[in-house]
Amino acid sequence: MSMRLSTVILPHRRWSEGGREAWQRAEELGFHTAYTYDHLSWRSFRDGPWFGAVPTLTAAAAVTDRLRLGTLVTSPNFRHPVNLAKELISLDDISGGRVTLGIGAGGTGFDATALGQEPWTPRERADRFAEFTALLDQLLTEDSVSYEGDFYSAHEARNIPGCVQRPRLPFAVAATGPRGLRLAARHGQAWVTTGDPKLYENGTPEQSVQAIRGQVGKLADACAEIGRDVAGLDKILLTGFTPDRGRPLESLDAFVDFAGRHQELGFTEIVVHWPIPDSDFAADEKVFEQIAMEATAQLH
Repeated sequence: MSMRLSTVILPHRRWSEGGREAWQRAEELGFHTAYTYDHLSWRSFRDGPWFGAVPTLTAAAAVTDRLRLGTLVTSPNFRHPVNLAKELISLDDISGGRVTLGIGAGGTGFDATALGQEPWTPRERADRFAEFTALLDQLLTEDSVSYEGDFYSAHEARNIPGCVQRPRLPFAVAATGPRGLRLAARHGQAWVTTGDPKLYENGTPEQSVQAIRGQVGKLADACAEIGRDVAGLDKILLTGFTPDRGRPLESLDAFVDFAGRHQELGFTEIVVHWPIPDSDFAADEKVFEQIAMEATAQLH
């Protein structure tokens, strides 16, 4: 399978001040999918403009025709499966079936306490993630759902007519731990990783590739446990969080080398951040566009 190239467009610009144009340009450049982050605020962007993921993707759906759209990633931190399912079915309908849900356990950032709750422990995050994912899967595939769990409930929740994509829109499950990888194996149409965060500060690109190879191996084990062929699961690398940082976007050759090393590990999709000046995602826009238009032809 040839490598797919996708992008993340952060929701930090007003729609009338460059927001709309970025999504339209992503389609023109031939990106497979344009994702956005589903946060209430995020890192260094916390004190600046930041817009909601679902309305942003809905607007993007209205001004594009072919581009797939998605979140990287939605988490239980401030979402409930019942109303999220309704929003996703609506977005899938408006886009004509072009939505992928990136889904993860969430972390300890601003989202974790924005609703006034105490941050969850790693175990509770994992417990909630498992229940959240399974219930959301059910809500998106059944007309009526009643459920009583440890963390979430649904009472005759109706989701008619369901997703345009059948049996539901695809899940791209972000995970590196054993429980999350089992969720990806059971519920995912794709698996997402950012690499090993412990290597970001002081690791090498070679160590990162080795760590990711280990993650792919554990994913294969999780699939084997339930009799699933790991080859049928798309594998997505969200770049910018490995020791390589922004270097793959410095030239077409640098990107092709980076992507090729990960393609050899079985990755089917590489996701790059849309350039944002004066940020961790600063990049030369001309080089970025050259990569978008020419890189996949060099990856077989």
